[in-house]
Amino acid sequence: MFRLFKHYVPHAVVWLALIEFFALLGSAEGAWHLYAHQAGFDAGPLAGRWLPLLTFGVANSLAMMATGMYGNEGLRSMRFATARLLAAISLGVIFLSVLGFLLPSATLWRANSLYAMILAIAVLFVIRLALTQSSGTEAFRRRILVLGAGPRAARLAALAGAPGSGLEMVGFVAMSAAEQTVAGAVPREAIANLSEHVVALRAGEVVLALEERRNALPLNDLLRVKTTGVHVNDIASFIERETGRVDLATTNPSGLIFSDGFSAGQRISKVGKRIFDILASLIVLIVGLPLIIVAGIAVVLDSRGPVFYRQPRVGLFGEPYDIFKIRSMRTDAEASGKAVWAAENDPRVTRVGRVIRKLRIDELPQTWCVLKGDMSFVGPRPERPSFVGELEKKLPYYAERHMVKPGLTGWAQINYPYGASVEDARVKLEYDLYYAKNYSPFLDLLILLQTVRVVLWPEGAR
Repeated sequence: MFRLFKHYVPHAVVWLALIEFFALLGSAEGAWHLYAHQAGFDAGPLAGRWLPLLTFGVANSLAMMATGMYGNEGLRSMRFATARLLAAISLGVIFLSVLGFLLPSATLWRANSLYAMILAIAVLFVIRLALTQSSGTEAFRRRILVLGAGPRAARLAALAGAPGSGLEMVGFVAMSAAEQTVAGAVPREAIANLSEHVVALRAGEVVLALEERRNALPLNDLLRVKTTGVHVNDIASFIERETGRVDLATTNPSGLIFSDGFSAGQRISKVGKRIFDILASLIVLIVGLPLIIVAGIAVVLDSRGPVFYRQPRVGLFGEPYDIFKIRSMRTDAEASGKAVWAAENDPRVTRVGRVIRKLRIDELPQTWCVLKGDMSFVGPRPERPSFVGELEKKLPYYAERHMVKPGLTGWAQINYPYGASVEDARVKLEYDLYYAKNYSPFLDLLILLQTVRVVLWPEGAR
């Protein structure tokens, strides 16, 4: 695994992204020569067109990230990869067309862009076809040996068994006679030399999943395994890395205190994040104003009541503030005066409300909260005070999610459907803690890109 600004990315994914980036550059260069030959002029030296080639490569690489082409399904399903590839290149070219109006010299000519788009789709299709139709996908699978055979080890087995997990559990070692949950686990006593056993299985990582660690850590075994060059990890860190969640079931306060992370308060990052929020919120408010007006008219025609509504939410350090949204529910949605969780196919949502919720148009007025400084573009979604009081009693570490500014979009929103229960809130809290613990500008960029995927394929909106 490659750690990029606190966020782990498999080495194979990094290499694939680089290969496809250079394939995009090659497609743009090929398109330039093709058009030059067709139009009858000299293509000229590469130094004279490096910027248009680079913008084509960067824009389409980011679009591929945004549409989920480097997720597990995109790496293993040719059908999924093809659909997202077409969407990604289309998005990239649309962005470049807009950029061309502002900076004509920074983009390819229109004919060049068309040729480059066709070549890029063909070349990237061949790369993904070669990957999925050969043993190339095995490069994305990591071989794991688990020390432990109890319920915690069983969780890792279930994690590896999930579709597109990218994990292959090569074995389980029962470190004590009491661990009998995982079938087929090898007793520790049956292994003469654990480090040689790890090498024989070609395990790339050993994960410690003991049920009881006090006076039970096999330190000598772990030291020998480590000296062979195999990475050794504990279950909490492993699950966090693989799922992008701080697992509440295996995490303890000392683990959070002594682990690397929770540096969102660094001054440079904080200032940079605020500058981005101000500029981006101004742009979104200006560009999105026509959408807000059209949605407002539709709301008025569809149901009685105001266009906008305000609602108290809990913000940074637990301080309350009001959010503003376009109304998507009936005015009597909470006639009893008690806060109610939103549900799938919620009958309180109006006809227009369903549309603007799917497209996230109802969220646009919240950019005013971002401009004011109550929110950020990226961060945990703000919750209502009544729900916060309930969840803090039921979920450990829930108050820690308020140590970062709430956001319009967040790590939980792009990874988990809309939460509508305490259990949903628990899973979303695990994602929020991961964001607070591993915050970096790179993670914010990744979330913003993936938000495009959520908007285009809104499977989680309610």
